[in-house]
Order: sequence, then C-alpha cells, then structure tokens
Amino acid sequence: MTNDQIFEFFRRLAEDNPSPETELEYGNCYQLVVAVALSAQATDVGVNKATRALFAEVTTPAQMIELGEDGLKEHIKTIGLFNSKAKNVIALSQLLVDEYGGEVPDTREDLVRLPGVGRKTANVVLNCWFGQETFAVDTHILRVGNRTGLAKGKTPEQVEAKLEKRVPQPFRLGAHHWLILHGRYTCKARTPECWRCPVVDLCSYKKKVLEKPKRKS
Repeated sequence: MTNDQIFEFFRRLAEDNPSPETELEYGNCYQLVVAVALSAQATDVGVNKATRALFAEVTTPAQMIELGEDGLKEHIKTIGLFNSKAKNVIALSQLLVDEYGGEVPDTREDLVRLPGVGRKTANVVLNCWFGQETFAVDTHILRVGNRTGLAKGKTPEQVEAKLEKRVPQPFRLGAHHWLILHGRYTCKARTPECWRCPVVDLCSYKKKVLEKPKRKS
C-alpha cells in the first residue's frame, strides 16, 4: 500500500466507526490489566461473562489478593488456561501492591514486569487507559496486516514495527481498535467478507470473496 492508500484505508474505517473501543469490560485501569491478561487465547465475550461478577467484587489489587487464587479460579474457570491465569493475576496484584503502591504503572517497561503481562497486553493498557499511540498486535491484526498488505510480517513484533512506521495521524491512537474489529467482524480468518468490506479496493489479498456464500438449504 502507498501512503495515500494507507491514509484512505484508515479514513474509511474511522468513518465507519468514529470512536472505536476495546470490547472488554472494565471499570478502572487495574481491571483493564486483569481483563486483558485473561483474554489471551480467549474471546472478549467469554472474558466479560467471567469478569462481571468478579469486578463487582474486586476493584483493587489488594482485594484480589484477599480473594485469593482459589477464589479467583471460581470466577474464571470458564476461561481457557484459567489455572495459570489465576496464578499470574494474583502474582501481578502482589507486585502492584509491593512495588507500585497498588497503582498500575504507565510505562511498557514496568507493565511487562507484571506476571502474565506481555508486550501486547502492555500496549493495550497504554493505549486504552493512558492514551498512548501503541499497536497491540493480536491474531486479528497479524492476519489483517498481512492479508491486506498494510503491514506484512511473520511475527507480532514485525507487524507492530511496520504499523509504527506506516500508520499516519490522526489515526494512530485508534488504529489497533479499527484493525482488531475489522479482523473480528469483516476480514475473518476462514472466509473474509470482502463483499461488504469498506476497504476492499485498497486490499492486496488475491483470493477476495466478492459474493456472499449462499447458505445450504
């Protein structure tokens, strides 16, 4: 894609959804960290179902520690890898209490020190809560970046670096939300819904599905 095409790509996505947001539910920065950590290899819908009751009870790291690992597991047992995730959430909560006064830090370097928090999770928190222009590359963005030609790379880090270089203002803050939502609902893994895609003419994908498949009767 040329720079002009990239600008137009995001302009159309922005026109379609002017205020994109994460679909994870949370009430404060700490709950956002927990929700994103829990969302690895799980759907946002599944995480939200598990965290609604949890977040009604737990709003701070200290309260999470008090709830304990077994108590947390009861809340999140419907989420994949819940045993290791519960262990990490208790550990990250303890670290926040011990070293950060119970507050979530606002740098990537500090965030990735938290157990269960990798670069992607840190980027989501920095973007959604602290308003930083970060690009959290998940499976959707990896696919969309490669399929469209917007940002090709074999790893999330490579795609993130390309996005960092190529995404123009005023789209940098919302870019990762637009790309995630586009991958989740339009540029789907198995059958991309090119017939209703707002950026289909800008996309370099060679196997475009331009007609909606007919349902088998």
